[in-house]
Amino acid sequence: MATQLTTLLATTLTLLNQFQETLTPTSASATQSQAKANTTTETEKANQDAKPLALLSASSSALKAQVTKLSLLSITTPFTPSAITTVLRAVNESVLPSLITASLLVTPAEYTKAFHLEILTLSRTVLAEFAAVVGIVKDIAEKDLSEKDKKDMSKAEKDVVTVAAGRVWDACDVVTNTAGKGVVGFVMHRVEQWRDLIRDAVEEIEEWDPEEGDDFFDDLMGGKKSTLRFLKPISQIYPAVINNRLKNAGEIPLSVKGGVAKLEALMLKLGRVPDLVDEAAGALYEDDAERSVEFLKDIRRNATETVTSLELPWDEKKEANGVQAAGDKFTVWSRTWLKVMEEVGKSIETA
Repeated sequence: MATQLTTLLATTLTLLNQFQETLTPTSASATQSQAKANTTTETEKANQDAKPLALLSASSSALKAQVTKLSLLSITTPFTPSAITTVLRAVNESVLPSLITASLLVTPAEYTKAFHLEILTLSRTVLAEFAAVVGIVKDIAEKDLSEKDKKDMSKAEKDVVTVAAGRVWDACDVVTNTAGKGVVGFVMHRVEQWRDLIRDAVEEIEEWDPEEGDDFFDDLMGGKKSTLRFLKPISQIYPAVINNRLKNAGEIPLSVKGGVAKLEALMLKLGRVPDLVDEAAGALYEDDAERSVEFLKDIRRNATETVTSLELPWDEKKEANGVQAAGDKFTVWSRTWLKVMEEVGKSIETA
């Protein structure tokens, strides 16, 4: 049984390496395309009825439970190869295939490219950490097989197992939490991060004071004032989008036509702004007004396109014949914001 276990452990490590390769972006894309091409009507329906994020959460929780068993069995005397074999077979035959399947079902077309890549990365991390545990157990099994006089494991040896198991638990928890929050929760978290970056950048500009002896002191102070005035409405977009288009949105953005594309565009455009703000501030500090203005124009373009695309609720379409739809309070806010942005943007139009 001990020899059988070491063989199974080696097989598990090979399997984990193959699964990690499967979850690289290039391999995952090819696998998803092939699966789509080979899909029958019956399978298609099964995939539509499947809930990848629920499956992902369940499989990561199951792996966490199995790793707990595996780690305890590995450090308990006497070492029992048969019990460990049972755990590994359950993982290989059920838990890992479910984890891989769920990860591959989170496609870019249905869940956004960013979320798709996040799930692939997190799932690969789980596999890598689990492989580390399996490798440690393999060493323990080989040592037990070679020793005639069985000895209890030292505390240090046990700690190696529990620490490695702890890393698997942490990785599984991240997967479970990410799956639980879903795509919209993931996007909202990103927008919150970008909001904080812009807030920090604005505070830095506010605290910056050109030296009064500088030949261009007046120009620098004027540039600082106009930049802050310009960035004020920009910083307002992030909390407005979070509160009115993401929080409590549930699965609506994923279920309506064009919703995923809007989420993609939202992340792409709002994600660019913090770096552009930093670039504009850097140019301002260097008294390079022309370059600073170019960055501000780019900021305005990304922000305006985002607000315009999110003007109406996710499940509401624009009226025909140019008639404005009623929308909601964010619709009213966005139209006011666009007018404000047009006004504050005049100062950079002729630059």
